[in-house]
Amino acid sequence: MSTLALSAPRYHPISRLLHWAVVGLLLVEYPLAWLMTDHRGAPEAALSAWHIGVGMAVLTLLLLRLLWRAMVPPPPAVPMPAWQARAAHLAHGLLYAALVLLPLLGWLAASARDWPVHWLGLVMLPALLPANATLAGLLGDAHQAVALGLLGLIGLHVAAALYHAVILRDGSLRRML
Repeated sequence: MSTLALSAPRYHPISRLLHWAVVGLLLVEYPLAWLMTDHRGAPEAALSAWHIGVGMAVLTLLLLRLLWRAMVPPPPAVPMPAWQARAAHLAHGLLYAALVLLPLLGWLAASARDWPVHWLGLVMLPALLPANATLAGLLGDAHQAVALGLLGLIGLHVAAALYHAVILRDGSLRRML
């Protein structure tokens, strides 16, 4: 292991906490989404409510993370080729965009379905749209498409982190652990 890998500056503990909290919620959120196939039955309705609540928590944490990042910039990047730095910057931008867009689309779709939207069952959030079945279907499809796109981005992000950790051993991953 290189000295760079051991001495690379780490992200602030709050940055790491917010990053891993969002990861943890996503590990709950995707299985909930896959299990709630029929929203008419009691168990499915409960799963749907949990899915919506966890989605709102993801949105809250991500907005806090973006605010924190604006106040506390990340450490300098480890040296890498310019194309990798551009790819990393683009991938992070797309991850942030998808993580904001996904719960907003879910909130809009739930509003158009006339479903209640709670923040972890604690606070009732307002409907963003009036009930409209056609619009609910379109928004639900967009929500699902962004969710699948986010899964792809997460896969790329994990693959890049493992490449830097296992192949390059440049300390990139260690900065977030």
